[in-house]
This record gives sequence, structure tokens and C-alpha cells, in this order.
Amino acid sequence: MLNHLPLDSVHDHADIAVVGAGIIGVACALQLARQGLRVTVIDGQEPGHGASFGNAGHLATEQVFPIADLTILKRLPAMLMDPMGPLRLDWKYLPRALPWFARLLLNLRPAPFSRTVAGIRALNETSLGAWQQLLGSIGQPDLLKTDGSLLVYERIESRQAIEALQQRMRRQGVPVDFWTAEAIQATAPQLSERIQGGLFFPATGHFLDPYRVVGELVKAAKACGVRFLKQHVQDAHLHEHGAALITAQGRFTARRVLIACGAHSARLTAVLTGKHVPLDTERGYHLMLPHEHDRLPFAVTSLERKFIMTPMADGLRLAGTVEFAGLERPANMERAWQLHRLSQGLFRQDLKADAATPWMGFRPSLPDSLPIIDQVCDGRVLLAFGHQHLGLTQAAVTAELIGRMTMLAKERSEAGLPGVEDYRLGRF
Repeated sequence: MLNHLPLDSVHDHADIAVVGAGIIGVACALQLARQGLRVTVIDGQEPGHGASFGNAGHLATEQVFPIADLTILKRLPAMLMDPMGPLRLDWKYLPRALPWFARLLLNLRPAPFSRTVAGIRALNETSLGAWQQLLGSIGQPDLLKTDGSLLVYERIESRQAIEALQQRMRRQGVPVDFWTAEAIQATAPQLSERIQGGLFFPATGHFLDPYRVVGELVKAAKACGVRFLKQHVQDAHLHEHGAALITAQGRFTARRVLIACGAHSARLTAVLTGKHVPLDTERGYHLMLPHEHDRLPFAVTSLERKFIMTPMADGLRLAGTVEFAGLERPANMERAWQLHRLSQGLFRQDLKADAATPWMGFRPSLPDSLPIIDQVCDGRVLLAFGHQHLGLTQAAVTAELIGRMTMLAKERSEAGLPGVEDYRLGRF
């Protein structure tokens, strides 16, 4: 295919081509440009129009545990039968999902489970500081509110589960405080009196507009010389001096490629590295309520109802539902509207849903809940995907790690040393 392209279709090469213009790719592009590299970002959509557009906006540093535990076996019938359940597995997708879920169960054994928790915790512990530094560096620190977040419970019998979770969090070094019903009412008076108490996480925060965050990072990246191409990468191959990426507009060459296209990263990774990564997608839904301002001071999650409510500049965003149905099936927007029904009873007065807008996006998930932040093929291919529902949380620290890997690869190359292979991709 490469040999049939006319010479005038070959674009000027870059030091690094970043495939993916979501929050991960854009943050990495800015970091790499600041290190003096020529960077081009390639994506078939405008920046921030994938999963980054509709995430919950929660800086979830407290979420150090994998996306599932052993109770998933008990929940499997409900996942298949209840189309509106908080964790849904489309029965038509079941045959394709079974290998992924088998790997997930293997990773719930004590040893791999502990490694996963340690890995997520290590990333999350530095995520808040990384975001504060990144937003401060582009003059937009106010886009992130670091007022903490709250997990509430309504049933008296849930108190034991809340206390057990608090102890698990503390053992992992997660800052957490128990709040009584009185403390919650004093801070969030619009919440219902039926709330019995909750856990407050002071080292968390929320973004006022996740899409604008991407936009501001794009502006900063362009100011540093980053180019953005709205093109879909159809094919690619490695050569001695780097890589060639094929789009409908021609061939683009770069010394290195960073794959950061979220749930769509597996195919390109296989093409360039020969590795078939077990990447699946959590289809996440949200419902944006434009007429709901000043209801909450920070993000609030319901233990029993299993969804999150985040105050934003454009209203209140309800999110948190997970569906396994792959990349091809159409969205079931009834799941988004279900979020409004779940909110009923959580406030003294129910939320207004007029002019609400539903949304669905693809969260990239691996069976061990850990992202791949890696460099392979002698440093010619870098990888930054698989962050599941923590992509926004871990974007800034991922950019820092990719920047360090790139500098290390450059230093070793200049010294005539072989590239360094990380372990993250090699585990598959």
C-alpha cells in the first residue's frame, strides 16, 4: 500500500506523531512540544470530541481499586438481563466479551489485584499535583476546583459497607473522612434529609468544563508549534528511521509515534508492534442538565444508586453508568435518561430535566484496570491508553511520564545505547 502512494502525498515528518486528540493525546503533545520536539496530532475528529467530551468531570484520585471485584460473578445475570442496570453487559456482545472477562477474573486473584491497586494508587497520588501544575502553566488554574468530593448513603444498613470502604481507603493511604448527615446538610443543604451520612475525599476535585480543558490545552500546544491534522489513520508501518502513517490524504512520517486514541488504540498497536492488546470499551453515558446550577458544591456520588453528579459551568452532569457492548452497536440513550430517574429522591426538590442532553462515549479498559504507558520497538512507538474511567484524572501525570520516556530514549540514542523496553505491553 505504501509503495502505491505518489511522492507528493508524503507530508513533512515530525519528531513525534500523536494519534489521538483526546485529553491524553493533547496533554502529551503539549508536554512533548515543551521539550523541544516537533509534534503533530492526528485524529479523525476535532480535539476533545471523543470520550473526553462527556466524562464525569471528577478528578477521581480516591478510586484506587479496579473496575470490578469478585462480586461480578454474582451480578452477571443482572448485567445480562437488566438493560438499565448500572453495570450492563449486552447479551449479543457476550461471546466477544467472554475472553476479556476471563482475563478480568484472573486479575482479581490476590497477587495481581494487589499489583493493580498499587499501580492505580501510584498514578492517582500524583494526579492532582500534576493537573494543578499543568493548568497553572497555561494560565487556567480555575478550570479545576479542588473542593473535594462526597460519597453518600441513604439506607441505615449501608453504614457497615461505608465504614468498611473507609478502612480499605485508609489502608491505601487515601485521605478520607466520615461525614454525618448533619455535616452533609450543612455543606450541601439541597440534598435530601434521607441521606444518612457519607465519606468525604478532600484530595479530589472536579473540572468546570472538561471539553474546555481540552480546548485550552490545544491552544497552548499550538502556541508551542504543535500541528493538528483532522485525518483518520488507516494504516501504518515501522521503518529503520521511524514510522509511516497512512491517511486518506497521504502518508505522514515521524521518528516516533504515540498511540493515544483511547478505545480505538488496539488495532494500530497491533499493526505497529505485532501485539494484540485485550482492550475493550466501557460505554459511559451522561445526562447534562442545563438548568441546574448551584445544587451542589462539589461532585457527589450515591453508594446505592451508583452514579455521580458533578456541578459544571453549563449545569449539572449526571454520569457513571457502564455498558459493555463494544464499539459498533448504537447507543442506548435510555440509559442516559435513567440517570435522571436515579436522581429522584436525592434532593429536597427533584432535578429539572427540561432541555437535558444525553451522551455516550467509549472508555478504554483493560482487564487489569491499569493503563498502558509504555515505549516499545526501540522507542519508536509510545503507548498511552487504557485508562478506563480515570483518563481525565490521570491525563496530566501520563503526559509527564511520556515526556520522561521520550527524553530517556533520546539520551540513550545519542549515547549509542539500545532503547529501553517497559514491562506494561509485555504482560499480554
